[in-house]
Amino acid sequence: MSSVREEGKDTIIFVTKEDHETPSSAELVDEDPNDPYEERGLILPSGEINWNCPCLGGMASGPCGTEFKDAFSCFHYSKEEVKGSDCLEQFRTMQECLQRYPELYPQEEETSSSQTSQDFASAEPSGLNSTAASEQDPDTTLPSTESSAES
Repeated sequence: MSSVREEGKDTIIFVTKEDHETPSSAELVDEDPNDPYEERGLILPSGEINWNCPCLGGMASGPCGTEFKDAFSCFHYSKEEVKGSDCLEQFRTMQECLQRYPELYPQEEETSSSQTSQDFASAEPSGLNSTAASEQDPDTTLPSTESSAES
């Protein structure tokens, strides 16, 4: 025979081996599919956006929550051929807000244009960037294409 004991906010239930041998009589209650507070993913069965979805990472409730909701709603409900192409202004407004809070919404570090061009130059096959290399470093001796053609 099981026993129940209350300790503060907790209820402790002790069950016996015999209690486990009989089938459970518990009934499961179907969840309300229209409960907006139930975590059901990003889109609710009604087609509305679930702003409580953990997949949004708190974006809907932060200091730029209103701007995020405006942009995301516009995109979700967009009927344009290129989905969301009519939402550029909302996304621009959201981006401006995010930039005002860099400690909350860190941006990816942007590589400098000089670093990018150096990476690009080093990735080119030899000889394709010979003019640029000679302009940068006058001491660089480049093989002549004429002499290699004559050999």
